[in-house]
Amino acid sequence: MPPPSVADYPALIASRRAELRAALAPRLAGVTALTLEIGCGHGHFLTAYAAAHPGRACLGLDIAADRIARAQRKRDRARLGHLDFIHAAAADLLAALPEGVALAAVFVLFPDPWPKRRHHKNRLMQPDFLARLAARCRPDAALDFRTDYAPYFAEARDVVAAHPAWRHRP
Repeated sequence: MPPPSVADYPALIASRRAELRAALAPRLAGVTALTLEIGCGHGHFLTAYAAAHPGRACLGLDIAADRIARAQRKRDRARLGHLDFIHAAAADLLAALPEGVALAAVFVLFPDPWPKRRHHKNRLMQPDFLARLAARCRPDAALDFRTDYAPYFAEARDVVAAHPAWRHRP
């Protein structure tokens, strides 16, 4: 099968988001407030968070399917029914979240800093992403961003501070 062409790209995105919407609907049935971790890796943080906050629905997402499989095993061992993990990109998840589900808290912990200048366009913390994220958040939602790469932290802090929907809390 030949690789998809550029003309096929919008249809591929729409199809991927429709599949994600269908997968999310039963998982988030009855959920109105959701804690989200973007780039959850193997689920260490969110599993501990969910165990400490049994009344909060939690969802972790990552773009690597093997990480999601490991996170799901961790969730199953801990028997955390209010925690789920899904293989998806953040932009797709935001587009596919069911109506009526708002983000109460968002964690972005140690994302790829894309340190080379030519790769900065790939960084998650960008004005467009912050706008899409804010549109799905409750008014009191907190965004917790952490990185150990000082230049990325400084840039992200400035992008968040300049965005009208967010404010930096030291």
